[in-house]
Order: sequence, then C-alpha cells, then structure tokens
Amino acid sequence: MLHNLATSSATANSRLLLISSSLAKPFSSLSKKLQFCSCRFTSLQNSRPISYYRPPMNILNKLGFGTKSPDPSTMDPTIPQGPDDDVPAPGQQFAQFGAGCFWGVELAFQRVSGVTKTEVGYTQGLLHNPTYEDVCTGTTNHSEVVRVQFDPKECSYEALLDVFWARHDPTTLNRQGNDVGTQYRSGIYYYTPEQEKAARESLERHQKLLNRKIVTEILPAKKFYRAEEYHQQYLAKGGRFGFKQSAEKGCNDPIRCYG
Repeated sequence: MLHNLATSSATANSRLLLISSSLAKPFSSLSKKLQFCSCRFTSLQNSRPISYYRPPMNILNKLGFGTKSPDPSTMDPTIPQGPDDDVPAPGQQFAQFGAGCFWGVELAFQRVSGVTKTEVGYTQGLLHNPTYEDVCTGTTNHSEVVRVQFDPKECSYEALLDVFWARHDPTTLNRQGNDVGTQYRSGIYYYTPEQEKAARESLERHQKLLNRKIVTEILPAKKFYRAEEYHQQYLAKGGRFGFKQSAEKGCNDPIRCYG
C-alpha cells in the first residue's frame, strides 16, 4: 500500500518521507544517546535539555495567582527529616536508593529476584507531603528515590547495591545524563547499621575501579513520601507512549527511556 501511495504522486511521496523522518528522529535519538533513564532529552535543534513532563497548570497559575514554589524559610523539617516509620511486610526489609530519574531505577529493581515490592517517591527533603511539582522547583531538597522491599532470604542487600551502581553514574553531582538538579542526586539511604556498613564498603570497592570521585551520599533513610500514582511502575505500565517494558524477574532487556 505504501508503494502505491509513493508512486501515485510526487506530493504524496514527499509527505510520506517527511512524516517518516519526523517520527524516526526522536526514537533513534533516545535509543542511541540515553544510557540511563532520563526524564529529558536533548533537542536535535539545540543543546538545551527539554522535558517531556509538563506540570498541570490551571488558569489561576497562568495569571500568577496559583500555587507558587515553596519558600524554604517557611518549611518545617521536623516530619520530613524524621525516620521512615513505614513497616515492611513480615520477614521483609526496606532499602532506599536515589540514582537519577526514578522510572528506570524502579524497573531495574523490579526485575531482581527476591524483590517483592517497589515504590517511587521523595525523601531527604524539607517539605512535608511534597508534590512532584514542588520537588521539581529545586527548593525542597528532596531526592527522587525507589524504596525497595525485599526478602533477605532470597536477595541480599549487597545484590541490591550491585544493581544501584550498575544503573547510574555515581560521579556526576546532582545529575544523570540530561536530568539536572538536586532531585537526581546519587544516594544510598540505609535502615540499619548493617546496611550502612555494606553501603560504605561497597562504595570503597567501586571507587577503586573509577578514575573520578564518587559523589554518592550515604545517609539514614528518612520519611518516604510516595510519589503520585502515575509515576508508580511507570515504564512497566508503558509510560507516555504505551510501550510496556518487562518487569519479569531476571529480564535483561535494555531499559528504554521516555517521558
């Protein structure tokens, strides 16, 4: 059918080529240029990072009467800087990791045998009950993280650390690829002294393998704020374009990145 359209008229042919080209460029750019999951990609026409995400904005926002960026001086860090008081399922443990945009990081942990649950959210910040819009302002100091629930009889904490290091570049401060900001910082947030010890030893081993300084922060796990529902298992559910990616245990398919 495409052959018939192409031969029917030069005009149809040129239109078809134009459409094919415009569709192919974004996907080829994403697959070739993005090694890690990124909420953003670089425009082919300029070098500025642009984002697929556009926070919802009503008419009041547009007129300047809507919700404004949180003022750090008015934030009470008492609750958000407190410990994560959620409780894992019986016989399970929690782990928290920040490694850039949480979509791809979550999918990587979903595929690990022994991981029984994953949630993406915000932590280490100053604002109680932050929204994604709040976090994106860069004023709340939250980090995008994945909270992993795992069965220690089937999956060691050290195995989770291996996934963490493999998933991102721990030497770039507040940045992963084209995603820039404190919310994308590298961090391991531990729940027990044993996790802290394993995390620090793991960092030392990986530092010996790299010629750049690792900037990963290792801190106690603090209050975890579950992100909006549409962020949960985002890539496994298909993301913006509906291209579902496998979360099956042991799956080694490349994790593709899109908004």
